[in-house]
Amino acid sequence: QVQLVESGGDFVQPGGFLRPSCAASGNIYRFYAMGWYSQAPGKQSGLVATITGVVRTNYADSVKGRFTISINNAKNTMYLQINSLEPEDTAVYYCNAACGVHDYWGQGTQVTVSS
Repeated sequence: QVQLVESGGDFVQPGGFLRPSCAASGNIYRFYAMGWYSQAPGKQSGLVATITGVVRTNYADSVKGRFTISINNAKNTMYLQINSLEPEDTAVYYCNAACGVHDYWGQGTQVTVSS
């Protein structure tokens, strides 16, 4: 049974930063790809960033240059460094992990950006 637990969401002012994390149960090497998705109020969820093979990354155009996805293998944890937060970044952020034919999701962590 794979469990993904997000944390690190918060209420921040525009221009601030956060680093949500996604802790995976067991060895993170099992996953050939991991990623972050977001769902803003009243909108469909969308891709934020993915990481495959630990080092190959991909980002949504709207977050390029501000968001950085990374993995700490020793801690079995994935991170999303978010800088220069904008009100439009307000959303629930979910982590995803792909293992074989299975997709796993965390419960989400809320990021709210407002002055």
